[in-house]
Amino acid sequence: MSFSTFSKDFTSNMFTSVENRFITGYLPQADGDAVRVYLYGLYLCQCAEDFDAENAAKLLKMPLSRMTEIFGFWEECDLVRILSRDPLFVEYLPVNSAIGKPKPIRAEKYAEFNRELFKLLQRAKKDFKPYELQKILEFLENNPMEHQAFLLIAEYCVRKDGEKLTSMHILNKAAKLCREHKLTYEQVERELADFNLHEKELAKIFALLGIYRKPTDADYDYLEKWNSYGMELGAIYVCAETLKKGTLATLDLLIGELCEKECFTEDAAREYLCRREEIASVVFKTARKLGVKVQNPRAYSDEYAEKWLERGYDENSLAQLAGVCMKLGYGFAEMDELLEKLYAQGVVDGDGVREYCAAQEKRLRLIQKIQAACGVIKKTQSALDMLAAWHSWNFSEEMILEAAKRSANASSPLPYMNKLLSEWKRLGAYLPSQIPEKSAPAAQKYDYRNEAAIAADQRSDRERHYASLRQTAQQRADRARETAERDEDYRAAESAIKKGEIELARAEIFAPENVNEISQRLLAAKKARREALSRLKLSEDDLQPKYACPKCSDSGFMANGKMCDCYPARSET
Repeated sequence: MSFSTFSKDFTSNMFTSVENRFITGYLPQADGDAVRVYLYGLYLCQCAEDFDAENAAKLLKMPLSRMTEIFGFWEECDLVRILSRDPLFVEYLPVNSAIGKPKPIRAEKYAEFNRELFKLLQRAKKDFKPYELQKILEFLENNPMEHQAFLLIAEYCVRKDGEKLTSMHILNKAAKLCREHKLTYEQVERELADFNLHEKELAKIFALLGIYRKPTDADYDYLEKWNSYGMELGAIYVCAETLKKGTLATLDLLIGELCEKECFTEDAAREYLCRREEIASVVFKTARKLGVKVQNPRAYSDEYAEKWLERGYDENSLAQLAGVCMKLGYGFAEMDELLEKLYAQGVVDGDGVREYCAAQEKRLRLIQKIQAACGVIKKTQSALDMLAAWHSWNFSEEMILEAAKRSANASSPLPYMNKLLSEWKRLGAYLPSQIPEKSAPAAQKYDYRNEAAIAADQRSDRERHYASLRQTAQQRADRARETAERDEDYRAAESAIKKGEIELARAEIFAPENVNEISQRLLAAKKARREALSRLKLSEDDLQPKYACPKCSDSGFMANGKMCDCYPARSET
């Protein structure tokens, strides 16, 4: 290896020489990708640094297989020699009269074909460039398609595209038919006749979907796929009519849904889509009542709404139940559980649902009155069931509210009310005047929580305690920092320190001889910062949070993961 090399700045100003013989003899016959690959490879020949074919292909934004194929073309022209294909390694050859002579396709072989193709292009008012014509002839050289069959494809594309005709569209269509082994004039004619038939079908689908463009090959592929499913054309039209607006991709999703339900005929599709719209309406109406946002109703339709409707619940009944569920904070899953219970009890018809909803509304209003008497009580199904039980004990609303007043000081009012009403029931006291004085003691702070709830509350208290300590420490540090940053001398010293630390880190690696000088400047800046803070009656420690407990930094946990003993003891109640 040489002991010297060019810098990147130097090589960026150098030149890559391209022989004029390549420009005049080869460039006109090559397409843009082939020229790009040849020139970039020529440039890489003079680069000293390693650069493999895969990276070159990425820079040229093409697959490595495509770049290998292009070098194969240049090898046929004797301009390069492929020494290895995996990994790709190419040797460039000189362009001169002895070697490197291009190998054009014999013009006489395609004279008649060219005349017919030019007539078609004149009709479309198009003029293909030489490299486009060269690609067409190369296609015919490499594929066994009849010339007349290819001309028929070109005529179809001219009629379809008009002035928007491209050689790539013709070649893509011809390549697709070659892959399907449709190579003769008769085979291509039958295929294009089917395309013309499907064009009318697609035109109607486009009109139903509000699409204003000409069909492409991808559109025909959709239609072919739907036909392979066994979908009747009428069923496809019904789906497009239902969507009213959209794309073929959206229509494909809907047709796939119909296939899952085995609705392949027009009547079956129309019936399913009508039912689907009804179920979707139920989902959206229920969601609005519940206060739930729904974008795609299908998941809710399959899991909930379809089942509810099959059991006999109508749209209005479901809306009424959703209104009650919303007041209880329910979503679709909780409403479904409620409907399971109602269905088991035989509450299905409209009158039964109305009676149930009216009773629940009455209980919810009673809960509000109980809240006014004894404090906050959650509106839950458990609370409603408890009210229903008290009514079944023959207690009036007056007696229930009397129990609520006597539970005002209880830590858990509802359990205490239940205890009082149970005692009054045992004593036969169903009026306030019948309540014995000794049976109504002052409410004590009973704790009806289970062990898990008590532990959860204790964790919450502990977390709030430490969060408050950390917030206090952080706020104190923030106030000190704000005071310091308002001082001009402090700001200048802080800026100098940050800059000096960066310079010192860089110098330690790239310029060790400057480390001592930068270190001195950094020490001076730190001294200036201390003096500025001292003048403000602050210290550097004041800029950092001062935690009440140095062992856990007011987090409650020490470095080894154990709980800190700084948490204040709580007296048991």
